[in-house]
Amino acid sequence: MLLFQPYFQQCATAFTRAFSISFPHSFYVSVSKRSFISCCSSQLQTAFVNGTLDSKIAERDKIRIGLPSKGRMAADTLDLLKDCQLSVKQVNPRQYVAQIPQLSNVEVWFQRPKDIVRKLLSMDLDLCIVGLDTVSEYGQGNEDLIIVHDALDYGDCRLSLAIPKYGIFENIDSLRKLAEMPQWTIEKPLRVATGFTYLGPKFMKENGLWHVTFSTADGALEAAPAMGIADTILDLVSSGTTLKENNLKEIEGGVVLESQAVLVASRKELIQRKGALDSTHEILERFEAHLRALGQFTVTANMRGGSAEEVAERVLSQPSLVGLQGPTVCPVFCKRDGKVAADYYAIVICVPKKALYKSVQQLRAIGGSGVLISSLTYIFDEETPRWRELLSKLGM
Repeated sequence: MLLFQPYFQQCATAFTRAFSISFPHSFYVSVSKRSFISCCSSQLQTAFVNGTLDSKIAERDKIRIGLPSKGRMAADTLDLLKDCQLSVKQVNPRQYVAQIPQLSNVEVWFQRPKDIVRKLLSMDLDLCIVGLDTVSEYGQGNEDLIIVHDALDYGDCRLSLAIPKYGIFENIDSLRKLAEMPQWTIEKPLRVATGFTYLGPKFMKENGLWHVTFSTADGALEAAPAMGIADTILDLVSSGTTLKENNLKEIEGGVVLESQAVLVASRKELIQRKGALDSTHEILERFEAHLRALGQFTVTANMRGGSAEEVAERVLSQPSLVGLQGPTVCPVFCKRDGKVAADYYAIVICVPKKALYKSVQQLRAIGGSGVLISSLTYIFDEETPRWRELLSKLGM
């Protein structure tokens, strides 16, 4: 059951007449007794400046990247940039604008995650780092938003439906069973408390739950079912501990999406704004090189052998010693009886952390000695696959 509120239609009509704007698609509104949810057009690309509407965004020289201003996501984002040698310099912590000295043409703007996505859509920002859940909720499938990097390796969580463990839900363990419950009717719909007012209704419709109302609630959503405000909640879950402590449970098929931090760009800005694509390329390459190196180690060992080929044959006989593209084998020169000789060869391979000790054992078993181990900071490919994907999305 999707409810329309005539008031919103009246507001839209008045706004249209006043500013000569045409809304490209209808408003999607869900209303409950306690609160209402309103959604504006995600395709509106005009700028409101000094009380008038202007279809052109003011020219600027800087590329703008939006970052979360508070919370764990903000701290982890700054850590990632620092690990990629892109430290953010903020003169005053109260200021919302900062610089990245290594990228002289880039400005950093600290904003709330949902505002970041909205400003990316209005082309006030060119790039941003936010959670995939935020992009999906506030971007609402807008084709101008491009996911440049979909796995920045932090901010992991899932948007999931949770129901009480007790009462009529005691034996309900799947979304299918929830949808088949006879209790949900037009007169008595399933009540869902959530802050995700776009993804929630969309998910329910796609999964055959039609008799549903949505409401927002102040404070922790986990308390809503116990207070009688809602039958179920749709919220972000990390470990699930808070749900368990409030007698709530996730159900099979109830995960709307898996989320983590992502790098997002405006398609129009990448194509039209000078320098935006080049800056995005550099940021992407730094991210890719750093993230690929996480948990990887360089292993170097000396090995006696008659030739580089013979030593390489021994190394490649062990599956965990292959490395990224194969071992590097080079002679180790020493002086014997006044002559330079190469009885040993140096082996260099890249090994993931989980296979590190096993790899050392295998190297020693085939004659390796003097094994040295060092962690990697970056692994740069000839060209990052995500860059090729981005160019393909842009039609380049």
